[in-house]
Amino acid sequence: MISVVSTVESVPRGTGTPAPSLYQRIRKVLTRDLLVTLALGQVLSLLICAIGLTSKYLADDFHANTPVFQSFLNYILLFLVYTTTLAVRQGEGNLLAILKQRWWKYMILGLIDIEANYLVLKAYQYTTLSSVQLLDCFAIPVVLLLSWFFLLVRYKAVHVVGAGLCLLGIGCMVGADILLGRQQGLGEQKLFGDLLVLGGATLYGISNVCEEFIVKNLSRVEFLGMMGLFGSFFSGIQLAIMEHKELLKVPWDWQIGLLYIGFSAFLFGLYSFMPVVMKRTSATSVNLSLLTADLYSLFCGLFLFHYKFSGLYLLSFFIIILGLVLYSSSSTYVAQDPRVYKQFRNTGSQPATDPPQLSPGVVEPAVTYTSLGPELGDEPPVRVA
Repeated sequence: MISVVSTVESVPRGTGTPAPSLYQRIRKVLTRDLLVTLALGQVLSLLICAIGLTSKYLADDFHANTPVFQSFLNYILLFLVYTTTLAVRQGEGNLLAILKQRWWKYMILGLIDIEANYLVLKAYQYTTLSSVQLLDCFAIPVVLLLSWFFLLVRYKAVHVVGAGLCLLGIGCMVGADILLGRQQGLGEQKLFGDLLVLGGATLYGISNVCEEFIVKNLSRVEFLGMMGLFGSFFSGIQLAIMEHKELLKVPWDWQIGLLYIGFSAFLFGLYSFMPVVMKRTSATSVNLSLLTADLYSLFCGLFLFHYKFSGLYLLSFFIIILGLVLYSSSSTYVAQDPRVYKQFRNTGSQPATDPPQLSPGVVEPAVTYTSLGPELGDEPPVRVA
């Protein structure tokens, strides 16, 4: 009997599996779920742009410097809609049951959220609209670090490169802002406004990571209801102490009233819709998607505030989009046990081995994959020790 062995060299060229075309590679990355999630992120970006525009008009054109009052209106809306929903619930999801278990945690989170809003809204009085929304992106590295240490999210090199490109694009926009000389007031005032934005961005990062954990493990309504309860309480106290005189100076008319109503509606929509998007993705993905809000603000500024245009804006936009595509091209994973990360890290360089046998009573480690697009099946909850 004669056996014939076919080698790679003997196989005619072109009979193997053809390499995927560029179009197929693009379709593999830009899936339907990814495009839907990106579209949801753009809705959030438009809401942020509208919030910034209304706040800028209130501060510049009508001299209504009332950041606490603006946040207070939003917290009241959250209280009326979501806190009352928790109050009429039955069982463990009831308002009283939640307060008995976690009241002090939500109190701290409410204070963080209040001061984040206050610092960013206060900054509109000292710096430009674009500077506020550009420096506000400092929340991205804050979210990355907190997600790594507290949510146990593990990133690959492509995620670091993608996030770095997004921040590089932000740097291009800031550079264009400086070159065009779009300053407001004295240099010291603008520096003070930029510092306020950085402080608010840090607090936003902390709040977003906490929000991601709550909406994925507990309830979106619970998070918003607790924000409405503690936010309205503490912002009301801060309003009575710090802004009661400023509120009396506001030249009330129908235009200012419409701006306050519009601001409250946009901010309420942002608070209500962001947990929906964050549950599909993550706090980092949401913050990266929101970078396009800077472009929307720029276009509005060209027509409303007569900003000058620079080619650096288009360059920065394409860099941000490239970074976002790179970040979303690969999934992150959540290591619930340090041994999982070690095994995952060594998979490419060592042969696969059977997992070690765990002692009775020891919880088996698990890995949860997350990306801009939702994975198939229900995602197991993230447990943080």
